[in-house]
Amino acid sequence: MKNLFIAEKPSVAQEFAKALKENMRRGDGYLESDSYVVTWCVGHLVTMSYPEVYDEKYKRWSLTTLPFLPQTFLYEVIPNVKKQFQIVSSLLKRADVETIYVCTDSGREGEYIYRLVEQLSGVKGKKRRRVWIDSQTEEEILRGIREAKDLSEYDNLSSAAYLRAKEDYLMGINFSRLLTLKYGNAISNYLGTKYSVVSVGRVMTCVLGMIVRREREIRQFVKTPFYRVLQNIALHGKSLEGEFRAVEGSAYYLSPKLYKENGFREKKDAKELIARLLPESLQQLSAENAAAQMRQQSAQTDDAAKMQHQPAGMTVIDSIEKKKEKKNPPLLYNLAELQNECSKMFKISPDETLRIVQELYEKKLVTYPRTDARVLSTAVAKEIYKNISGLRNFGPAKGFADEILSLGSYKGIAKTRYVNDKQITDHYAIIPTGQGFGALGSLKGNSYGVYAAVVRRFLSIFYPAAEFQKISMVTVMGNEKFFYSFKVLLSEGYFKVAGNPYEKKRTANGAGQDGSMTDGQDASLEVDQAESAFGADILEVLKGLRKGMSLPVKSLTIKEGETSPPKRYNSGSMILAMENAGQLIEDEELRAQIKGSGIGTSATRAEILKKLVANKYIALNKKTQILSPTLQGEMIHDVVFYSIRSLLNPELTASWEKGLNYVAEGTITSDEYMMKLEHFIRSRTDGVLALNNQYAMRPLFDAAAKYYKTDRTKQTGRSGRNTGTKKK
Repeated sequence: MKNLFIAEKPSVAQEFAKALKENMRRGDGYLESDSYVVTWCVGHLVTMSYPEVYDEKYKRWSLTTLPFLPQTFLYEVIPNVKKQFQIVSSLLKRADVETIYVCTDSGREGEYIYRLVEQLSGVKGKKRRRVWIDSQTEEEILRGIREAKDLSEYDNLSSAAYLRAKEDYLMGINFSRLLTLKYGNAISNYLGTKYSVVSVGRVMTCVLGMIVRREREIRQFVKTPFYRVLQNIALHGKSLEGEFRAVEGSAYYLSPKLYKENGFREKKDAKELIARLLPESLQQLSAENAAAQMRQQSAQTDDAAKMQHQPAGMTVIDSIEKKKEKKNPPLLYNLAELQNECSKMFKISPDETLRIVQELYEKKLVTYPRTDARVLSTAVAKEIYKNISGLRNFGPAKGFADEILSLGSYKGIAKTRYVNDKQITDHYAIIPTGQGFGALGSLKGNSYGVYAAVVRRFLSIFYPAAEFQKISMVTVMGNEKFFYSFKVLLSEGYFKVAGNPYEKKRTANGAGQDGSMTDGQDASLEVDQAESAFGADILEVLKGLRKGMSLPVKSLTIKEGETSPPKRYNSGSMILAMENAGQLIEDEELRAQIKGSGIGTSATRAEILKKLVANKYIALNKKTQILSPTLQGEMIHDVVFYSIRSLLNPELTASWEKGLNYVAEGTITSDEYMMKLEHFIRSRTDGVLALNNQYAMRPLFDAAAKYYKTDRTKQTGRSGRNTGTKKK
């Protein structure tokens, strides 16, 4: 009798065949030895049947046939992979196959791929074991085979996978047909096109809503100018800058003249403050002359520091505080975090990042990429030295790996925030395996950079926190306070690996100025714009300062600024927003209920964005990775908003995802979930059928269209608008 191993891809099947260490003979679509048979899917082999398969009447789109809610769902083999399905199916049913080892990707989607094949093949009377692995190294494959569990233990996960597919299928078919039939003519007439399909999806439409809402927030944003008053002092050749704040005791405390506490709404009020604080003679001087006079005045008043009163053009130290501050290494990468950072570092899309990291996984360089976890498991932590040791074979990482091993800093990692079994569902964070270096030479484009980023993040957690000396100083001038802040790096800690984000000069690729291993700045280390970093020499300058000392003021200046609108999503920040969609919910009780729930999954989010771009509902700037809606996208948004508004809201989609998690956990049954789903579809369909608001869409379309260029369509002879070229 033989054991059959079924993988998701041919390349993965090859790795399993190698790990089994038997002389494999190649057959058509499989490998075989005396003891084992190894075969593969090619992604999905089976899909859900179109409605017309159920009944020919569904081929024609009609309101009278909605909602479409089959009691039993039909599935069929995908035509272009029919041959491989037949091969796999025959192997599953072979009389000499005793045990089936399911080796598809270890997640909901991988489970679904196998279960559909088994379902249509009619497999019976076989032992079925589930191989669950986190990398494709030989060691991990053999462990997965050795520890394989009965497939029935994954039945709940399988149920969740089936439900996710049914949910997307039913919402897509019913609502796309419903809204197309109801509003398609209104859209096509406005755009000057032959027809328009309103494509609706559980996740896709919600993401569209987020992008459109952000765009409209930007349009409606009114910039507010404000004027900050800055105090400049000179110490030992250093020019230092403090900012006025209207704190308690100030003549401007809680004044309506203020924009927040550190700026004025009008410039004249900022000038008025300066007039109050400086003598008239100093006000009339240029900045250069003022500085020169202050230097002269300072030289003439050497005993100023001893004076208890404040002379003209002087400021008194009200307080000075020094404290140490630490910055810990960030958590490890999950897929969303990696996609976000690659969008910033390399200006690549989330689907390109997923393609690259999947390639790295298949080349044994990194662990399983489709993960939501940013921590390691306890079991992995116990043997993490193997991953570190392996990285000594990766030139840029060798020195760091040697240092970590010699210091033994990895030994206590299990007691840190980087290891937490409770925060792991299917897979732990993405980390380097410490193997597969023979494949490095074959990496193309940004693949090497993505791998280096994963290595850099991984090695960082074994280094101590970066340590800073933070000095905060408050000065008083004419009863008004000015605030100074200085930050000096004392100990680089993990910056040694990740690079110092406070260093402005960084190289785009290769070694950083500080010698760190970098392929573009680690986006997670971006510095708060409000923070200023200084060299260690500033400590000497500030060393002798004490409360009550008087310092010469070089100048008081006005710095004009304005409020900024919210930023558009880029492809990376959109992925993070999808992952953390639950946080966008305003209702606190509901937000607490679905805490940790996002929209979509780590495996599907990139594809959702790709589909929105393909449908021309959103536009992606490939250079900047900025996402913006098209005119057509805004029109679709408005149609959905006035028909099935809840589809645009994160709370609905996140709650569905939470429900699927409950099914996977066994908290609720598939029947319970389907009842709620069918009720939702039926009630929303009935609601739209009762609407008669097609003509009310025109003003909404006009309101959006003014932000886009228009053109003339010769075919129709009337003004038509394209799907979304923005006005510049």
